[in-house]
Amino acid sequence: MIEYINIILMETYKILFLLIPVLVSVALIVWLDRRVWAFVQKRRGPNVVGPFGLFQSLADALKYIFKEIIIPASSNKVIFTLAPIITMTLALIAWAVIPFSEDFVLADINVGILYLFAVSSLGVYGIIMGGWASNSKYPFLGSIRSAAQMISYEVSIGVIIINVLLCVGSLNLSEIVLAQKKIWFIVPLFPMFVIFFISALAETNRPPFDLPEAEAELVAGYQTEYSGMMYAMFWLGEYANILLMCAMGSILFLGGWLPPLDIHPFYLIPGPIWLIFKILFLFILFALVKATVPRYRYDQLMKLGWKIFLPFSLIWVVLTAGYLLYFDLLPLK
Repeated sequence: MIEYINIILMETYKILFLLIPVLVSVALIVWLDRRVWAFVQKRRGPNVVGPFGLFQSLADALKYIFKEIIIPASSNKVIFTLAPIITMTLALIAWAVIPFSEDFVLADINVGILYLFAVSSLGVYGIIMGGWASNSKYPFLGSIRSAAQMISYEVSIGVIIINVLLCVGSLNLSEIVLAQKKIWFIVPLFPMFVIFFISALAETNRPPFDLPEAEAELVAGYQTEYSGMMYAMFWLGEYANILLMCAMGSILFLGGWLPPLDIHPFYLIPGPIWLIFKILFLFILFALVKATVPRYRYDQLMKLGWKIFLPFSLIWVVLTAGYLLYFDLLPLK
């Protein structure tokens, strides 16, 4: 009995050791997001609350905690309440399989990439539930847009991942990283990295693909009727998903925790630090896109996903498989 309790406590410590840094990171990247926009647009950004405005995100969080939660009288109250909880929970549990180093991963499962793909796909349910349960036209339209958008770009991301799996021969995320010791996959699969990055923007409802929250048409989309901490849960889930996509991009194409060169002084820096640097680099690219690229129309968004990205990704799978087969480079596992 004591042995089981010790195991449960140990696993609980591991979960907290992962989730607390993720939640703190969400607050910090919101600050970074605002600073990057301000830099591009020649504004100051957060610079008053705390040193360099670092406590601005904390101040916003406190504001949401103490704000009144208003539930519309005509809404489905149970589903309305569950929607943000599901969105935030799914965004956090996906981090269980992200390897920060060869030995530092909460759950090193053999089908880690499938787990990530499944959990990220389920995220749309929270958005659909929130839009439908609000019993209002704008939230419902926003949730339907989000569902169509996520399905469109999930297909492209799935095909892109097949290219990586052909090169590795494993669904384990740690093995995908170790397969990049000689060369990062961004070099031979650069077009797939570009499509993955753009698809990740659409997957996380980031500009220029933030059509589910387009304020010009839908006020705030599926979040319109939410307030207080329930709104903050959607916000936390969205930014945790953005970080997750940056982590996936780092693992699939940028060598994960591996240094760019296995020479002094690169190998002296711990693996988790390298992974964090790569996640931050991709996130800054996310922020730069938001600050510089105008919003797409919805028909342009769908055309890009189904008529350009999907056919190109399928063609690249054939080319990758053909190349590996011709030169006898397919991994035998």
